[in-house]
Formats: sequence, C-alpha cells, structure tokens
Amino acid sequence: MQLSYYDRIGADKVQKLIHDFYTEIKKDEILSPMYQDDFEGAEERLYLFMIQYLGGPTIYNEQRGHPRLRQRHVTFPVTEQAKQNWLRNMEVALGKSEIGPSEKEYLRHYFQQTAEFLKNR
Repeated sequence: MQLSYYDRIGADKVQKLIHDFYTEIKKDEILSPMYQDDFEGAEERLYLFMIQYLGGPTIYNEQRGHPRLRQRHVTFPVTEQAKQNWLRNMEVALGKSEIGPSEKEYLRHYFQQTAEFLKNR
C-alpha cells in the first residue's frame, strides 16, 4: 500500500507550511489587502483544504462543502503579478519547511497548476 502525501508529510508540517506562508502574505503589498484582515480564518481554511487534498481528513468538505476553488476566488483580482507573488510567498514557506524534497516538488507542481488555474484577470 502506498502512503498518501498527507501520511508522508504529516499534519504538523502542513500546518507549519501554511502558517509560514501566511506570515509572508501579511507582508505582501498586493496580496495582503485581499484577505481583509482575516488571516487566521484564511490560514485555517487553507490548512484544512491542503490536508484534505493530500489525502487526510475531509474536515474542509464537512465544514465548507466542495472546494469550488475558482468560484471562491473569482471576486479577488488574481492577476499574473498576484499569482507570481502567491507562488513566491509559498516558495519562501517551502524553503523554511522540513518537508522532504519529493513531497516539496509535488506541492510546487500542485501550487503552480492551481495558481495558473485561478488567474482571472
């Protein structure tokens, strides 16, 4: 049996990654205003989404329903610059994490694809 990425990475490391990511987002002049000071809520939602996406508990769906990522992000101006900033902030967080190299590469690929998918302007 092959382990899920959730099992390979672990909830604690995912949580630290997301926390470090939002530490960077708070300093980002383009992205920070989009959160309207709800960094704590956004951090919790992304954490729950990521553990579910990686094969862990489905708490995100239980609390919020289907992710509908594009629909949930349509009101935010996700430009090429916003996408690049988001990816740069996540790369800083990945650089601080103790997640293994192959798992980091998996996450990078997912984040790049998803950021491009969410671009709406």
